[in-house]
Order: sequence, then structure tokens, then C-alpha cells
Amino acid sequence: MARIPCMDAVVSVLASEGVDIAFGCPGAAILPLYAALRRSDIKHLIVRHEEGATHMADGWARTNGRVGVAIGTSGPAGTNMITGLYTAQADSIPMVCITGQAPTAKLHQEAFQAVDIVSIAKPVTKWAVQVKEAAQAPWIFREAFRIARSGRPGPVLVDLPLDVQRQDIEWDASIDAPLPVPTVEPHPARVERALDMLLAAERPLILAGGGVILGEATDLLREVAETLDVPVQVTLMGKGALPEDHDLFAGMTGIQTTQRWGNASFLESDLVLALGARFGDRHTGDLETYRGDRKFIHVDIEPTQIGKVFGPDLGVVSDTRAFLAALLDAVRRRDTHRDRTGWVSRVRTLRGTLGRRDDFDAVPIKAPRVFREINEFFGPDTYFVTAIGLYQIWSGQFQKVFKPRHYQVCGQAGPLGWEIPAAIGVKSAKPDAEVVGVVGDYSFQFLVEELAVAAQYNIPFVLVMLNNEYLGLIRQAEIPYGMNYEVDIHYDEYGTDNVKVMEAYGCSGRRVTRPTEIADALAWASKESKRTSRPVLVEVMIEREANTAHGLSIAQVKEFEPVPEIEPGNGAAA
Repeated sequence: MARIPCMDAVVSVLASEGVDIAFGCPGAAILPLYAALRRSDIKHLIVRHEEGATHMADGWARTNGRVGVAIGTSGPAGTNMITGLYTAQADSIPMVCITGQAPTAKLHQEAFQAVDIVSIAKPVTKWAVQVKEAAQAPWIFREAFRIARSGRPGPVLVDLPLDVQRQDIEWDASIDAPLPVPTVEPHPARVERALDMLLAAERPLILAGGGVILGEATDLLREVAETLDVPVQVTLMGKGALPEDHDLFAGMTGIQTTQRWGNASFLESDLVLALGARFGDRHTGDLETYRGDRKFIHVDIEPTQIGKVFGPDLGVVSDTRAFLAALLDAVRRRDTHRDRTGWVSRVRTLRGTLGRRDDFDAVPIKAPRVFREINEFFGPDTYFVTAIGLYQIWSGQFQKVFKPRHYQVCGQAGPLGWEIPAAIGVKSAKPDAEVVGVVGDYSFQFLVEELAVAAQYNIPFVLVMLNNEYLGLIRQAEIPYGMNYEVDIHYDEYGTDNVKVMEAYGCSGRRVTRPTEIADALAWASKESKRTSRPVLVEVMIEREANTAHGLSIAQVKEFEPVPEIEPGNGAAA
């Protein structure tokens, strides 16, 4: 077997695992890997910050379902990646982060930029490992990709000492292949019990979490829902699992990212089949109200997720697609006809009755109007990216999504600055698609330097900024404390001139102050991004101290704009 540079073997593994692009920043301790990349067909984007590399790899992986790759050198490069690793772990995103390291003989001597990144990364990865022998390198990378993709997906960190990278090893890529990832199949008896419970229920709901999208199970979800005539809700991570214009779409339940009719439908339900959902606290609110008298079936690929928040009436360990396929098989073997016309009609009535306004004409602009314009202008094939803040909550409440993997949101970790690098990752995965990042004025500034990456590599997308010149979500959270402290970032007339910031990076932008200007600005931005092959900003100045609907319980969500009264009946709560 021929001897080749160790890093050539590693790069051949990356390519065979479906990696066609890597995001990173070279440094002295990782140059042998970069030399191998230079000899390969894998494209590389040089980032302006290593955290940006992880979020780009994250957005890329969320969009195409493959394992994203981020690369950094030794020392602070690895520590800069920790936030991205945590984000990927929290949202079950497959990623491999590669760090350079000082030579092994120098690790105990506090050599320049030598840090125990493996120990630092362990709490926020599925596996963190340092390659100690060159011959192990390709095998460790094979295992890294297998772990990243298997079970509940997530991130892996591989640390490469410089002396290991420089060695030659015996390797033949022509007889190599990815390690198999087995499907987690459900226990048949539990599938039958789940069907028994569904058929016994009078007002069942299916709750589609992010695991339905990650498990490529949206087609089977729709078939199950239509076959059993069961309404479907989605979590924030599951947005897009069922088209929001489908007759069986029942909205979102939660204490922040929610619809009023979603909460009302949930409160009237008597059984919830949760698929690949982790019962996050922003979804459940207080558990006593959330659980109520209804029964729960929890299906998850990760056994330790079941019972983590509360004990379900039935737990099923399974890949979501495998479970839905088995459930359909069980349905076909049995008499499953149940007349749920009344329940489906009730959910439809709630949907038609319990909306929120988005047609405001006021100046300053009210945020819901922005999402009305987004919904009307951008088509169902558009990919959206959003991060954390009031704008994300408004997005969850008002933005409509029709296809899986077309709504990318960092749901659990919520790192500020995620949108710009994630949009770069999404656009890199889908070069022909329209990509739109919905961003707040504060988050925009966290990783704004990554605009230079998009400009350098001609990566166009639209940024829609909701600018209230506030840390809006924290200002809202401070209300119960009776304070408005250190959250106001206004100065001069409009604070930071974000249009000029865009221009400094060779990009374009336009500020909007009236609701009638939004549609034209979106049309201009869409055309301008295509014309220039660069990001374009629409900065929308919204009212400064607006609040999103929120509460501690799904039965007591406070509304900050006038809404219609709930239609009485069936024990519904406002």
C-alpha cells in the first residue's frame, strides 16, 4: 500500500463523506492540513472569526443534511469555536470541527497557543479527541463522521498536533468508504400501543419537532396525519415539517414563539404524539398546565431524552422516519377509521378566530407588519435564517414556512451573531436558492465581519433587520424587575449607521422608516443581491419599546396588541 501524507488521507475521508466545502482560518499549527486541502477539490472559505466558521458549517449542514466542517488553528481558534459547537450540540446538527495543535512533545511545556481543547470541548460535543498517532488519523475521522451522523446528530472536535499532521502513512482511498450508520428502529409492541392510544383519543395532536426534519420524515408525517385525520403542530425547530397552509396544520404552542390558536388547540387536546421534540421550556411554559389531563407519547432517537422533562405515558426510542413508517404499516393492518371531523373543524375554527394583527400602518413601524411583507414578497422556496431576540419571536409567531429545512433557527443556544455566517452556510449549500436572514440590530454587530467573506466569495443574500436600537428581548425581560437598565443602545439620530457598515464591506443597504416602503425595499434588495452577488440589507426602523406576546403559561400569554376574544367552547382557555 502506498505511503501518502497523513493529511491527504484525512482530506480524502472528508471528500468521501460528502464534504465539498470547508469553512476556516489557517494558522501555523494547521498548515499541513491546508496543504492537503490545496491539493483537493474541496472548496474553502477563509472566515474572519473561527466562531463564524462553525456557524457557516452549521447553516450548511442544516440545509443539506450532511456533516459540516469548520477548521481552525491552535489555541484561541479552538476556544473561539466553543459557541458554535454548543449551538450545534443543542440543535442536533452534525458537524466536525478540526483544530491544529502544538507538537505533542511541547504540550506539557505551555508552548505557544497550546491549550487542552479536547477537555474544553467535551461538554459541548458528542466526542472530542486528539489524534496521537498518524496512522489513526483517517480512522478517527471516519469515526468522527459516524458519531456526528448517528443517533441524535451533533458536533465532534478532532485535534491535530502539528507533528502528527506532518507524517506519512499507508493509505489507499480507493478501497475506503464511510462507516455505516444504523437506523434506530422502534419496538413493534410500542408502535402498536401508540396506535391504540391515538385511536382512543378524541382530540389528538401530532407535535412535530426538529427530529422530524433531521430524520427526513416530513413526507411520512403528512401521510400519517392525513390517514388518521390528526392535526399537526410544530415546534420552533420543526417549522416547515408541514406546510402552514395545510388543512391539518394546527400552529405552534408556546409561551413566546406561538400562535394564539396553537395554544388554544393544544389546551383542548387530549393526547399529544411528540416526534423528535425535546419539550423545551419556551415551548411548554409551566409544566402543570402543559401536561394537564392529556396523555403524551414521546418518540425520540435518543433514549435519554425520554423522561428528561417529564415522564410520558408512552416512550418510543426510534428514528422518526422509522417510527412513522412502522405506524403506517400498523394502520394498514387494522381498522383505524375514526370520525374526527368535529375536532379538525374545531382547530380550523380556532385558526380563523384567534389570529394576531399584522396589518398595522403605524409609524414607527410595528414589527408584525414587517413579517406580513416578508410573507407576501418571498416565495415558498426561500430559505430563511434567524437567531435570537424579539425579532426571532415575532418571526416564529408571524412568519409562514412551507418546506422542511427552509427555516433555520438556532433554537436552544441562541447565540447572537448567528445569522450572517449561517446565511453564508445556507447559500453555500444551495447556491441557486434565495436566502434571507432576519436579524436584529444588536445581533447584526456580533459577527458582522463575516460580511467580508460573503463579499469576497460572491455569496448573495438578503438581510432584513428589525432595528429598535435596543437589546429588545432583555429590555422586555427587565419589565418585571421595574427597570430599563443598560439595554438602550441608541445614540445620535439612529445610532449605528448600518447601511454604511454594509457599504464598508462592499455591500449595499437601505433604511426604511414607513410601512409603505417595505415592499419596495424588499424587491430592491432581492434584485440588488443578485446583481452584485453580495449581501444586501433592508434596515427597518421599528417602534422602540414594542413587546412580543409572552407569558409563563400557555394558558396565560399576555398580548400587547388588541386581539379578538376567544370563541368559547370545549374548555378552551384564553
